[in-house]
Amino acid sequence: MSWAQTTIRLPAKSRGCHLVTHDIEKQLPELRQFSVGMANIFLQHTSASLCLNENADPDVRVDMEMALNKIAPENLPYIHTDEGPDDMPGHLKSALLGVSLNIPITNGRFNLGMWQGIWLCEHRDHASGRKIVVTLQGEKKK
Repeated sequence: MSWAQTTIRLPAKSRGCHLVTHDIEKQLPELRQFSVGMANIFLQHTSASLCLNENADPDVRVDMEMALNKIAPENLPYIHTDEGPDDMPGHLKSALLGVSLNIPITNGRFNLGMWQGIWLCEHRDHASGRKIVVTLQGEKKK
C-alpha cells in the first residue's frame, strides 16, 4: 500500500460552480502511478465547497448557483456579517455541499462516471485562490 499527498492551488474564480477536474489532474502527476486506490480531495476553506456533478452541460452549474442562492440567500438576518453579505451564506452552502470528496482510482485516473466531474463551488463574490489537499492511497503500478 502506498500513499502520496500534495497541495493543489486553484486560481481565484468568480462566484458560481466551476468544473475543475482537469485543473486538479494537471497538478497531480502522482495519480498516474496508482493502479487502484482512493483519492481524498479536501478543500481547505469554509466559504467554498466541492461536489461531483454534471460535466457536460454548463447550464447545470448555472442552475445550481441559482438554487443555492435560494436555499441560502444573502438577505436573511444573519449575525455573522463582518466579512460582507455573501460570507455567512457561503458558510451555509459550504456546510450543505461539503469540502471533501472520495473518488476511486483505477489505472492512474479518477474513476468517475461518464457525466461526472469535480466542481469547485465558489460562494464568495471576491474570493482568493483556493487550496486543495489531495491524498492518494492504493497500489502503485508495477
